[in-house]
Amino acid sequence: MGVPAFFRWLSRKYPSIIVNCVEEKAKECNGIKAPIDTSKPNPNEVEFDNLYLDMNGIIHPCTHPEDKPAPKNEDEMMVAIFEYIDRIFNIVRPRRLLYMAIDGVAPRAKMNQQRSRRFRASKEGMEAAEEKQKIRQEILAKGGFLPPEEVKERFDSNCITPGTEFMDNLAKCLRYYIADRLNSDPGWKNLTVILSDASAPGEGEHKIMDYIRRQRAQPNHDPNTHHCLCGADADLIMLGLATHEPNFTIIREEFKPNKPKPCALCNQMGHEVKDCQGLPREKQGKHDQFADSLPMAEQEFIFIRLCVLREYLERELTMASLPFTFDFERSVDDWVFMCFFVGNDFLPHLPSLEIREGAIDRLVNIYKNVVHKTGGYLTESGFVNLQRVQMIMLAVGEVEDSIFKKRKDDDDNFKRRQKEKRKRMKRDQPSFIPGGQFSPQALGNRSSPQAISNPRQAAFEMRMHDRQNSTTSSPNTSLTPDSSPSLAGGIKRKAEDSDSEPEPEDNIRLWETGWKQRYYKNKFDVDASDEKFRRKVVQSYVEGLCWVLRYYYQGCASWNWYYPFHYAPFASDFEGIADMPSDFEKGSKPFKPLEQLMGVFPAASGNFLPPTWRKLMTDPESSIIDFYPEDFAIDLNGKKYAWQGVALLPFVDERRLRAALEEVYPDLTPEENRRNSLGGDVLFVGKHHPLCDFIVEQYKTKNTEVVDIPPELCHGIQGKLTLNENAVLPDQTVESPVPMLRDLTQNSAVSISFKDPQFDENFVFKATVLPGAKKPAPVLKPGDWEKTNSDGRPWRPQLGFSRDRKPVHLDQSAFRTLGHTMPRERGMPGMYANAVPLGAYGSPYARPLLSGQQQIPKLLSNLRPQEAWRGPTPLFQQAPQRTAGAAPLLPWNRMLQSQNQFQLSQYQGLGGPMGYPQRPEDRMDRGRQVGKPSPI
Repeated sequence: MGVPAFFRWLSRKYPSIIVNCVEEKAKECNGIKAPIDTSKPNPNEVEFDNLYLDMNGIIHPCTHPEDKPAPKNEDEMMVAIFEYIDRIFNIVRPRRLLYMAIDGVAPRAKMNQQRSRRFRASKEGMEAAEEKQKIRQEILAKGGFLPPEEVKERFDSNCITPGTEFMDNLAKCLRYYIADRLNSDPGWKNLTVILSDASAPGEGEHKIMDYIRRQRAQPNHDPNTHHCLCGADADLIMLGLATHEPNFTIIREEFKPNKPKPCALCNQMGHEVKDCQGLPREKQGKHDQFADSLPMAEQEFIFIRLCVLREYLERELTMASLPFTFDFERSVDDWVFMCFFVGNDFLPHLPSLEIREGAIDRLVNIYKNVVHKTGGYLTESGFVNLQRVQMIMLAVGEVEDSIFKKRKDDDDNFKRRQKEKRKRMKRDQPSFIPGGQFSPQALGNRSSPQAISNPRQAAFEMRMHDRQNSTTSSPNTSLTPDSSPSLAGGIKRKAEDSDSEPEPEDNIRLWETGWKQRYYKNKFDVDASDEKFRRKVVQSYVEGLCWVLRYYYQGCASWNWYYPFHYAPFASDFEGIADMPSDFEKGSKPFKPLEQLMGVFPAASGNFLPPTWRKLMTDPESSIIDFYPEDFAIDLNGKKYAWQGVALLPFVDERRLRAALEEVYPDLTPEENRRNSLGGDVLFVGKHHPLCDFIVEQYKTKNTEVVDIPPELCHGIQGKLTLNENAVLPDQTVESPVPMLRDLTQNSAVSISFKDPQFDENFVFKATVLPGAKKPAPVLKPGDWEKTNSDGRPWRPQLGFSRDRKPVHLDQSAFRTLGHTMPRERGMPGMYANAVPLGAYGSPYARPLLSGQQQIPKLLSNLRPQEAWRGPTPLFQQAPQRTAGAAPLLPWNRMLQSQNQFQLSQYQGLGGPMGYPQRPEDRMDRGRQVGKPSPI
């Protein structure tokens, strides 16, 4: 689930929760990367017990990346996923458990959001392709230059949905990957691995949370287990807090906005498709062939320490003089609940609560003011006290009118400032800028200046251009039809020259009186006076709040429930909700995978479905054809961009859908029936694991009964084991589903079906810290609350997990060396520049070395790239000097070449990709196998 702007707000308000990951890089020798020994201590100075992977956050960036060339085929996608998992494993290095969870069939409440996303993706993809083709034809008609259109099958990311062939193949590939790592990687030696693929129902992150809840309820669970969860969704933070585990960390990619992207038409940087002119690319410099290639810098990772977030919240939520005993764990649960009002995947957020406007802070302040009257907390172990929530909501409703007016004032002030900025920029522009040979050049341009040719003609053209500009821009002249100046009057300003940008019409006008009447009339097509309808909307929303909180703390309360409206009610409408029912039907079942595909896919993605099922999406005579509109409206709902709007799609009627599918179910093949069935989790261990012999014995005796895991053999993990039909068994070959990777002929790993401990349907998992849990050492210092140190210096967060981490120390000679090598102006003060100094890499202004002088390349390579030193002006910024016996910096040039070249080795390793020995026959073409890469 993604909560827009939540992580940005959280990291700015509580900055010390972020820690940069320390990653050990593989050493390379003669083009071969040596594998990293992950059994060694973690370089982050912390040891993790369990690593959980929300696999969908890995699958998407590996199959259709935004910052590097996409894989050519499905095999390369699988290898990229393997490499990503290896990299996360290298950073975290879990010692007990690795849990991989892929999104399975989701609850109905989530399917509505999945349906909206997939319909939007299909529509936007088709519109982008049409616009690209249209602009291409226009440019070519004008004589523009464009590279030939690359014939490439577009990857439809909608295939990353349970029930498709892609997800079935991914599960096979992951089983092979796990078996190979258990056989070959010493860091996996004593690890228990659980794979929950797309056939197991439930969202990936919630399958992980369900596992943690059920293990916490076992007597053998270690309350001081250190968990690490990998995923980019903002709701993982709230899910981690909901576990009440004292040691919980999240690892995610560091978000870097405004990454450069090439034009999809001409592949040049600096403009988008709509601004493409079809100009041929001009070569600038000797090595310009690499100028427009995408940067191949690796994505960096960060840790989010929830124990530090708990420290922040404990200080912020602690309240004195309460009429009841203060319980920090209960107040954390209330904080998580209040975050649902600003956004989640199951409910639209309330109109008056925007996270960018400080909605969470406003809710917390109201909560602290009202909680004295409520007599207790809002929630308890995932169950909501509606009477107390009503008091909070009505308090928000009292300030709704002022919130809307302030929002309008802030928006008007922002537009005014932007308009003044544009005017100021126009006013400050120089009246004349020479062009052509005399045009200004950017400082630091490596290309050599062009020789001046025919300067008199160039000067004449500039004078004529200047005269024409001064004539046409005169305020008292205008142009006659023959283009001669006239004094009749000024030139009329065109509409497109206006400073104001066209904005969507807002019919609601929440800042004006009567906003509630207009809102219900426009959004629901009813009068605000219709109390019965308004109460129906509020009741559905209250049910949704109760369902979401139960989902976070107890698991899925109902697979069938969903919010049946596109918009939310107002906070002031939450009157009389204390007596509303909040129970859900028991015994509901999830959809089957192919049924979910019919519920979330647009007709354009019907190729992933069986032919007769696909026909139901396109046949005009189909009884459910109205579920698949070819076009649909997007209501911006007060926002500026289409992706922020509401897709007005019809809701799927489950009964009608099932009735239509009954007629086509007999057409399924055995393979499609297998993909349409619900599966479970699989547990893997290697030969060195204490549980290995126990599992092998089950297969030898062909025990078909369910057996319990002996917790003493598996780090206290408990659950049920049953024999697996497609098990990985010792001394049996594990066939590779990826043609470029070899089979595992000497396998010693074993797999078996795994099921979490089961509980009664009415069992309640307690949301509290377990007995015996040790509170982590405090990280925050008194000065951290004011974001400044006691001496007034800028606030700096703690680096790394260890408070005793010693900074790098250099003597004075090293400082002098850095002062001559590192530029003073690059980067932020006191920080190393991310860019490498020009003088170090063969720049024409590089400092030459005297004969016999030694270079110091290792001094710079051992330092952290985020630090810097001040020193005298770098020599490459001074005038170049000739020195007898000078030698070029050849080792630096070689290092630059080895670092900046396109790294095809990410798909290669020791003899093949990922360090897998290649098959002898892989030298030949084998179906999906990629061509042999060119040597570097």
